[in-house]
Amino acid sequence: MRTLARPSLATATSFGLLLLAAALARADAPAPQSALSPEVARRIDAAAAEVLAKTGAPSASVAIVRDGRIAYLRAYGDARLEPRQPAQPSTRYAIGSISKQFTAAALLLLEQDGRLSLDDTVERWVPGLTRGRDITIRQLLSHTAGFQDYWPQDYMFPRMREPASPEFIMETWARKPLDYEPGTKWQYSNTGYVVAARVVEKAGGEPFFAFLRRRIFEPLGMDTVIDFDREPHAAGVAEAYTQYALGPSRVAEASAPGWLFGAGQLAMTAEDLARWNVSLIRRELMARASYLALETDARLANGAGTQYGLGIDVETENQRRKLGHGGAVNGFTSDNLVYPDDGAAIVVLTNQDASPAPAQLSGRLAEILLEDVRPEDAAATARARAIFEGLQQGRLDRAQFTGNANHYFSSHAVADFQASLAPLGAPAEFRQTRRWLRGGMTGRSYEAKFADRKLRVWTYEMPDGRLEQFQVAVRD
Repeated sequence: MRTLARPSLATATSFGLLLLAAALARADAPAPQSALSPEVARRIDAAAAEVLAKTGAPSASVAIVRDGRIAYLRAYGDARLEPRQPAQPSTRYAIGSISKQFTAAALLLLEQDGRLSLDDTVERWVPGLTRGRDITIRQLLSHTAGFQDYWPQDYMFPRMREPASPEFIMETWARKPLDYEPGTKWQYSNTGYVVAARVVEKAGGEPFFAFLRRRIFEPLGMDTVIDFDREPHAAGVAEAYTQYALGPSRVAEASAPGWLFGAGQLAMTAEDLARWNVSLIRRELMARASYLALETDARLANGAGTQYGLGIDVETENQRRKLGHGGAVNGFTSDNLVYPDDGAAIVVLTNQDASPAPAQLSGRLAEILLEDVRPEDAAATARARAIFEGLQQGRLDRAQFTGNANHYFSSHAVADFQASLAPLGAPAEFRQTRRWLRGGMTGRSYEAKFADRKLRVWTYEMPDGRLEQFQVAVRD
């Protein structure tokens, strides 16, 4: 995962899980600003309960953005285990490497101000680093500079119990030989972001966190943000936990001050991170060119894409533009997803390190939320499943198909569909995995799960709703 300390480390449930969801959900959660339907809210709560039960994460704080507004806030589980303190939407969590996009935004704002260019060399602002004349600020932010990562481990190494400074980190790791020629590879490096934050201070003329507060947090009303690097035990911060193998949750030790500078030093509520996501969707803080730079896939010297912009993952998922990043520091793991063209975003913050809970839960919530955002996909999925199950019985409603498709479904074809699919029984799960456009039609791909195999189903739908294609094959 692309996180601060851990780049190695980006349906209805059973009745019992529904009860657990009711127990975990805070009754005093604030009313959403743009309410989701009760059914969608119920599915979100059930998914959170299931993921926490399976992973053992002590708590999760969730914020949902829909239609460019915060639509749902809820906390689950315990912010502290002993003595027990239930998590609340007002609880702060460290967000780890999700902080990197704020570092990138700071530099973009300084570029807007005419104080620097992202194509300036590192040497201009922080002299004396290895190959500083050959590395740009843009390469620092896109992880293509070549500086060795100072924290690739999935744990806190002993030196981190002693305070550090940006100069110490740069002296120790950014004056080593580069791991590769600048611009030729993508390799996650927290070191590059320490250098980048120091550039913010040099060009901005004030301490890094003060710049973030004045130019980003205050304008967006993000008033819960703190410098977790300096205040890991500040009031309102969830207790940090770690887990060894499958053992119990134990209180995690915080790193000494100075180790998170620029690379992952922020803590905040899920609601405040959602406010940032809203600003990304609305593009209300920076100039349009700055957002384009932030969200553009960085290219290597050989032309290959990296699926990374400036401090943020840049992907296309099911024909949706997706911006995201995970985060991890000692005792915390998080995930943040933004679907800017759909006006949707998902924040999941947890207080256990190396936990799969944030990624698992954000994935589940994306399926629920985006199905609700684009209801025609849910209807198409139900239709495709009904056709599939009809073919298992040798039945086909030919009125739903074009002449070409009806020609494809000869009597032999329908017989083969029935003979090969009927023994599988009803699918345990049937879900859409992709959506695209081609030839004036809407293409959709589905995954049908059975006890011992998975099948791929894909269709083409005409503008009038009839299907030009419906095919089935084995899925890897």
